[in-house]
Amino acid sequence: MHKYVYLFSEGNAKMRELLGGKGANLAEMSNIGMPVPQGFTITTEACTQYYKDGKKINDEIMSQIMEYVAKMEEINGKRFGDLTNPLLVSVRSGARASMPGMMDTILNLGLNDEVVKSMIENNPDPKFERFVYDSYRRFIQMFSDVVMEVGKKYFEQLIDKMKAEKGVKFDTELTAADLRELAEQFKAEYKKQIGEDFPSDPKTQLYEAIRAVFRSWDNPRANVYRRDNDIPYSWGTAVNVMPMVFGNLNENSGTGVAFTRDPATGEKKLMGEFLTNAQGEDVVAGVRTPMPIKHMEELFPEAYAQFLDVCNKLEDHYRDMQDMEFTVENGKLYMLQCRSGKRTAQAALKIACDLVDEGMISEQQAVAMIDPRNLDTLLHPQFDAKELKKATPLGRGLGASPGAAAGKIVFTAEDAEAWKARGEKVVLVRLETSPEDITGMKAAQGILTVRGGMTSHAAVVARGMGTCCVSGCGDINMDEENKRFTLGGKEFHEGDALSIDGSTGNIYDGLIPTVDAVIGGDFKRLMDWADKYRVLRVRTNADTPRDAKKARELGAEGIGLCRTEHMFFEADRIAAFREMICSDTVEEREAALEKILPYQQGDFEELYEALEGNPVTIRFLDPPLHEFVPTEDKDIELLAATQGKTPAEIRAIIDGLKEFNPMMGHRGCRLAVTYPEIAKMQTKAVIRAAINVQKKHADWRIVPEIMIPLVGDAKELKFVKSIVVKTADAEIAAAGIEMKYEVGTMIEIPRACLTADEIAKEAEFFCFGTNDLTQMTYGFSRDDAGKFLNAYYDAKIFENDPFAKLDQVGVGKLMKMACTMGKEARPELHIGICGEHGGDPSSVEFCHKLGLTYVSCSPFRVPIARLAAAQAAIREQRQ
Repeated sequence: MHKYVYLFSEGNAKMRELLGGKGANLAEMSNIGMPVPQGFTITTEACTQYYKDGKKINDEIMSQIMEYVAKMEEINGKRFGDLTNPLLVSVRSGARASMPGMMDTILNLGLNDEVVKSMIENNPDPKFERFVYDSYRRFIQMFSDVVMEVGKKYFEQLIDKMKAEKGVKFDTELTAADLRELAEQFKAEYKKQIGEDFPSDPKTQLYEAIRAVFRSWDNPRANVYRRDNDIPYSWGTAVNVMPMVFGNLNENSGTGVAFTRDPATGEKKLMGEFLTNAQGEDVVAGVRTPMPIKHMEELFPEAYAQFLDVCNKLEDHYRDMQDMEFTVENGKLYMLQCRSGKRTAQAALKIACDLVDEGMISEQQAVAMIDPRNLDTLLHPQFDAKELKKATPLGRGLGASPGAAAGKIVFTAEDAEAWKARGEKVVLVRLETSPEDITGMKAAQGILTVRGGMTSHAAVVARGMGTCCVSGCGDINMDEENKRFTLGGKEFHEGDALSIDGSTGNIYDGLIPTVDAVIGGDFKRLMDWADKYRVLRVRTNADTPRDAKKARELGAEGIGLCRTEHMFFEADRIAAFREMICSDTVEEREAALEKILPYQQGDFEELYEALEGNPVTIRFLDPPLHEFVPTEDKDIELLAATQGKTPAEIRAIIDGLKEFNPMMGHRGCRLAVTYPEIAKMQTKAVIRAAINVQKKHADWRIVPEIMIPLVGDAKELKFVKSIVVKTADAEIAAAGIEMKYEVGTMIEIPRACLTADEIAKEAEFFCFGTNDLTQMTYGFSRDDAGKFLNAYYDAKIFENDPFAKLDQVGVGKLMKMACTMGKEARPELHIGICGEHGGDPSSVEFCHKLGLTYVSCSPFRVPIARLAAAQAAIREQRQ
């Protein structure tokens, strides 16, 4: 028979996958002699089985649960439903990864009218009667809400009405008679809502409560939390059943939550809150204002001294800051939970460094204990925490680029520039952004879009610039033409104040003050340790010297992707590029490109300077040409005049560029096949820039890396490469110097993975463009998939957005194939990744396992990638 239930005394901290975090830690605390009420844990496997069995607890699992109820009764000397010495229990969730507040808890289970009556008769103290009815009304409300899904509001209305009638402010001021009446009202409300009497059999109550906790694993808030925190649905939750200890027994009782270090700053001091005559839910729910933990010393000196001892032992045992829940019943301390506490990124770094200094952990352990994703919050401006507490979100999109932004709403890139020029802070709100919005995006404090996912244009560019961005807020009803939109029942116009949080995706009405991020010495210290242990190199995706410099500050070791098309959108170049598009002959195209050449060369020189001799990979023109053509009448007329054509002829050219599926159309290397002069101009710019910078810095070794995008066939690459090589060799010969350069390709089409051995004969390096590779492997448009992915999450088809977290099963298999075949054909081949996945920790670990040379990501994600790469290497050593 498979074992689905464990006593606390049968488990330990290493059984986290089976017992969940809470169950494993309750077992561990029991093993090291902590005062834990002795109960049992129903495993995560039982939860998985519950879902396999059509959301039912099967007979085998139920019989084991009842067997362990009997064992718990024996250990504690109390019995379920017994009238002289009744056992009351709490039923709590406990997934293997901490999910605070996401799943359900039921307290005081086992009470019914007979048990309540008997408990009161056996203890004549009038205060005890009040305690019993307080526990009973809590149980009825919690069971109704959590188990039977009758909303809390019905019961809260009854409590508020009772308090108003009695002229009191707090629940604690209600008498035993008031609470008895309230319990009767609650039962009547239950019957009214459910159509049957409140269940009185404790075993039925227990069965339903366990079922409810399993069910809560699949509730909407838990699903969202799991997606945000990379917690697989397949893990399931454990359930912990333990005897109740009562913080609401009398004035000599209480309950609290505490941390062994300050979770906001990391300072080594006990932090926490405590309430007398209360149950744990009161502290968490904010029903009453708790007192600082220090006050517990005055009220319960013995229990407080014991608690301090427990805190020291737990931190020493787990070698990490602990978050604990505890109860004092009649002056006696009981520990109900411990876990490694949630903390801010700033606190996490300080705690990790302090623990190393205290000799508690090694450098590797310090590196391993930081969640790389949390580093984002250290590098961007944040909302003032006090002000944020007062604000209520109006809506929510995807937190696409971290940070906080507050400003006046503008609807166009031009307006963003103009408003910024006159000293205004603005938030750019668009249906979606396009490459020509780049200048407005630079001018804005933050960007909010109605459409698009985590790899939409807005998201990718904003992350690259370190600008706050919330994308894909489908609840916005947008009227761009009239410069207005509606969200959360309010209509917003140009100039109205708006605040957006790129970490959470929350959108707020009005201006919330922001504070600049402060990067302290702990950050550098920990990143130095990370660099010591990682194998993967970390580059950045950067198109401007500003981005490149920022990335270098944050530890980038080169540029893995420079998107040259972004350079064409500057006002002084776009006109010449449009001339090239509308030219009729090769000579006209070459003349137009000649105007752009010095600008491109200048850009590349600045990038080489910023990177100080580190590698720079320059991707040749990638987007379809229709993205560059004018849309406004005045711009069309201007282009017509320049080209000696009529506006109608220009419009005909523009119409001719339209494609049914431009992302799979005339773009990437296909442009160079059709218009070799584009590749020639870009090669000249790259090589001339490299020669100039090399001459200035004899101690640097500049080796340009030219990347041909969207290759699906080796012959395609051979054709474009021959143009590049011929042009580059001529430039180098003319300069009279020696210079090595490399020509490689972006692997972003499934066919390129399948024929990587052929392509590697022509390519000196590969770089996976996983945004497009994911798009083409799934057949999803990355800009539109957000419209239907939620349905996929709800149906458990997907657990995460494949554009945010690399699909290691499908796309990963193609990558593995390309790496293996590519290196067989060319053993010295170096391989990187430059899609957005290059900054996602789980994807970085996968790249480490594949043996890639480097990952490349947007500048502000460089520290995340450095840390994730180190953690991957440390994990591999431990295995």
